[in-house]
Amino acid sequence: DVATFFHEGGFFSYVVLATWLLGTVIAVERFKKFYAWDVDGPSLMDMVKRNVLMNEVQKAIQACSNSKSLLAYVLKSGLKRANQNKEQIQDAVESSILEVSPKLEKRMGQLALCSSISTLLGLLGTIRGLIESFGSLANADPATKQKLLALGVSIAMNTTALGLLSSVTLLVAHQTLTAKGEKIQAEIDEFAAKLVDLLGTKKHLNTLQPKETDSASDDTSNAA
Repeated sequence: DVATFFHEGGFFSYVVLATWLLGTVIAVERFKKFYAWDVDGPSLMDMVKRNVLMNEVQKAIQACSNSKSLLAYVLKSGLKRANQNKEQIQDAVESSILEVSPKLEKRMGQLALCSSISTLLGLLGTIRGLIESFGSLANADPATKQKLLALGVSIAMNTTALGLLSSVTLLVAHQTLTAKGEKIQAEIDEFAAKLVDLLGTKKHLNTLQPKETDSASDDTSNAA
């Protein structure tokens, strides 16, 4: 049974188990955060664009405030500067990107480390078990040496199996989280740039409209 498995595996089997549990806790916490931070980027950007073009920036800001996603946070920082020039909008967006990007990397290194050392700890436990097994053969009866050796090797391999199982599961979790994080980061970079361009272009057009109106008025006066 499980208790016998760990007892026969010795000290290193418990160390591998502790590493596995630590990695699992980190992975679960990261999965919860990543899925809370993720959002349908194109849909969010379409909503923001629609409200900006309708001069309803506050509605876009409120919609972003209601979302826990990192993309919404970055877009909101740019929307709050909608009345400023393009450089100021871009500075605000870039600052918010620098703020949220480290969140995607947090604890990912520890998760990768847990995956890597699980295998090594398992192998170390196996080597230790084999050393003890061969050591016990020195004083064993010749008739029982083969049986003791087979039993010793079997027990020693327990830690290797546990280490590999831990490493594989944590590696899969790490790669899945990495892909999720890259997707979130890519959408942040893409739609943040599009927002800066949108707000900068709209402000430029708004500044041209009064001049065009004045020009039209002057033409009318001259004609009169």
